[in-house]
Amino acid sequence: MTDQDIKNMVAQLPCPEFEAPAFTTAKPLNECRVAVVTSAALHHPEDDNFAAQDTSFRILDATRRDVHLGHWSPNFDRSGFAADINVIWPIDRLEELAEQGVIGSVAPRHLAFAGNQDESMTSIRLDSGPQAAKLLLEDEVDVVVLTPV
Repeated sequence: MTDQDIKNMVAQLPCPEFEAPAFTTAKPLNECRVAVVTSAALHHPEDDNFAAQDTSFRILDATRRDVHLGHWSPNFDRSGFAADINVIWPIDRLEELAEQGVIGSVAPRHLAFAGNQDESMTSIRLDSGPQAAKLLLEDEVDVVVLTPV
């Protein structure tokens, strides 16, 4: 199967439509608190590993850099992450942007899901996703950078 075959297949997947989508007026970026949400199954050493079809998430402490890459797909190239954590979790780059005044601040907590899901996406959309969003709202996050893996 080629990349184009996969793109064509994905283009045919249904996308949910929301009758009343949320809308907010954006703040200037230099006033925004930013968090990262990744699908690389990152976690701290003391956290549980992600299991197959695990739709939960792990909280990443912004002050720590001891994260493990829990993505178990044999197709995932780990070399970029091994060379620089910021390839998947651009925490150092966010801190630099905050220091430069480009963004307002870096959130204290960031979130990681296991991205290799299939039918279990409904559970993320209805259960763990809203729970994750609640944590981000508690941290007054305005902008989320997604790093899909």
